[in-house]
Amino acid sequence: MKKLAILGSTGSIGTQTLDVVRQHPDEFAVTALAAGRNVALLAEQACEFVPKLVSVQTKELAEQLRGRIPDSVRILWGDEGALDVATHAEASFLVAAMVGSAGLAPTLAAIEAGKTIGLANKETLVTAGHLVTDLVRKHGVPLLPIDSEHSAIFQCLQGERVEQVRRLILTASGGSFRDKTRDELAGVTVEAALSHPNWSMGAKITIDSATMMNKGLEIIEAHWLFGVPYDKIETVLHKESIIHSMVEFTDRAVMAQLGTPDMRIPIQYALTYPDRLPLESEPLDLIKMGTLHFAAPDFERYPCLGFAYEAGRKGGTMPAVLNAANEVAVSRFLAGEIPFLAIEDIIASVMAKHQAIAAPSLDEIVATDAWARRAAEQE
Repeated sequence: MKKLAILGSTGSIGTQTLDVVRQHPDEFAVTALAAGRNVALLAEQACEFVPKLVSVQTKELAEQLRGRIPDSVRILWGDEGALDVATHAEASFLVAAMVGSAGLAPTLAAIEAGKTIGLANKETLVTAGHLVTDLVRKHGVPLLPIDSEHSAIFQCLQGERVEQVRRLILTASGGSFRDKTRDELAGVTVEAALSHPNWSMGAKITIDSATMMNKGLEIIEAHWLFGVPYDKIETVLHKESIIHSMVEFTDRAVMAQLGTPDMRIPIQYALTYPDRLPLESEPLDLIKMGTLHFAAPDFERYPCLGFAYEAGRKGGTMPAVLNAANEVAVSRFLAGEIPFLAIEDIIASVMAKHQAIAAPSLDEIVATDAWARRAAEQE
């Protein structure tokens, strides 16, 4: 039985991971859970799965858990609590699904502790790809992608040689505003932005999908996961989200992974790799689907894609600045402080002010992240 720790258990990836566990109770056990502020849902999860340890964002939230979960479950909070969840002695597999750069430190700690990593947190590789990949090699830890696009590429590469890859092709739905012109984006509401046409995701990722920053972060993540240069990583708009990504090889053969838009499929593949287990999920019916659509992305329509390529190619601390500025800008939009298009303006302005540090240490990345957040708040 594989024992799991989950960072971000009450989020979209975390809850769907637990649904996979429910389908295979003889294969998986839940050892530790970390959540943010959703105490009610975490309490339900703790009562159902009875882990050894749970953690929440603050001490006050931890106090709210007491008396609502079994006495055998230890309750922690804050950064130290997340670290303890990620490195719990009984867990062999960490699902790193905590949204944002907060997931970096506990994921690094889990790698050092020898845990297999199922990575759903883009920001870990975006902000510190060189540190993560170096540490993975040093400790011989499997790093398995959970994002549907990277899982698709990972599956297409099974039995293949990366040096024979001509292109990685990441597919993108285009998000909730994919049929709107830039002029029509000026007054869009938060509610409209959160209405994704294909996927069920958290608020931050859904907004990132609307700006295509989500795809930009995935481009940087793919660079680190697969060791492929940026000029060999492309994006194609694919409204139906049926082809999750493709790999073109040097002989022009193209492999693609297809499936319904169900995140439990890539989650389970990471949990069971290299094996596959049955999953109660809607089957893909290509006859019913009928037609699939594809289009080239417009970098003027989606400038965040260009920002990501720029940050990735500059490297060093620039991707951390890209990510931090975006997190703050998205948060400000969700809070009603800024209009939708201001997200892009803030990112561009903060990146323009930053002089990238090459091969930064973790401390330098953390300091740069803090600087970028302050700068983005002031824009």
